Amino acid sequence: METSNLKKIVSPLLKWFDQNARSLPWRENPLPYYVWVSEIMLQQTRVEAVKPFFNRFIRTLPDIKALAACPQEQLLKLWEGLGYYNRVRNMQKAAIFVMEQYGGELPGDYGALLALPGIGAYTAGAIASISFGIPVPAVDGNVLRVTGRICENEGDIGKQSVKKEVEALLQEVIPASAPGKFNQALMDLGAMVCLPGGVPKCGECPLEKLCLARMHGREREFPVKAPKKPRREETRTVLVIRDGNRVALRKRPGRGLLAGLYEFPNVLGFLGQEEALAAVKGFGLSPIRIMSLADARHIFSHVEWQMKGWMVLVEELDEKDEQDLIFVEPARTRQEFPIPSAFAAYAASLSIEIGQKGIQTGEEAVQNGKS
Repeated sequence: METSNLKKIVSPLLKWFDQNARSLPWRENPLPYYVWVSEIMLQQTRVEAVKPFFNRFIRTLPDIKALAACPQEQLLKLWEGLGYYNRVRNMQKAAIFVMEQYGGELPGDYGALLALPGIGAYTAGAIASISFGIPVPAVDGNVLRVTGRICENEGDIGKQSVKKEVEALLQEVIPASAPGKFNQALMDLGAMVCLPGGVPKCGECPLEKLCLARMHGREREFPVKAPKKPRREETRTVLVIRDGNRVALRKRPGRGLLAGLYEFPNVLGFLGQEEALAAVKGFGLSPIRIMSLADARHIFSHVEWQMKGWMVLVEELDEKDEQDLIFVEPARTRQEFPIPSAFAAYAASLSIEIGQKGIQTGEEAVQNGKS
């Protein structure tokens, strides 16, 4: 892949961005902290879905000092609905390190940013270029798609070697006078015009005459990406156990999928009514009534849950009788007890809202035929 076409895109791309840049809350005041938070949130999550999460997060944790000191359950609750919870755990680790080593301010150095927990080449490039004016590229999926079509790059964009090649080529053409603007323009072009799924809006693209794939009628062949491995499927039975007005939750282990979050009790496999009642009795509870709930499906990165649900009313009990379950009023989940959106269908049966009023996002989005 050569740089000849890429060198020609700078001027028309920046002119297009001046007229078409998206209005985003983190762009209004591109502080390093704001750019960092937004870019971590935007990983695996749509821009429109991120906006309310970003605003709430910044209102609650306005700076790195607040992020470093935030209790973990509150932090996870702020992230509830965004998914990939290790992202925010790593942000807090990085914030603590920045407090200790840099006095609470992100370093204005690409290498130092790259060394922080949870910050890869793309995020470091975005912060460095947008907030500090450092001429380094920020290559995400949008940028790989745009450059793949412009240059007819036959390389598999899922490979790290191809991403490194694109980073090196963009490093040669990124304008030192406007690196952040250039990177954001590429991102916006990919998000708004050079769309995925084989349907780019080539007639609206400022780079149409420079795009080799467009010239050769091959725009739908790029970018090249090997098919993903099929997800593993799991069947689960979710038990929504009610004790009067309270509902049973339990905390997941501190490691692994959805670590440290709260869930409705659930077991592997589909349970019939009698089996579900036996499972509830296994918690030391006395069922009174049982009713079936709608089936649900949830897709994670590498596994898909197919879920069957039962709502079970049990005899009221004292807190001293509760074992590994905790019984809480549904209203308390608005501020406490972060619940992953994998259980959103069952939370809805109790009028429990997860995340930003049911916004469907990222790994934690309940899949209803949308990505």
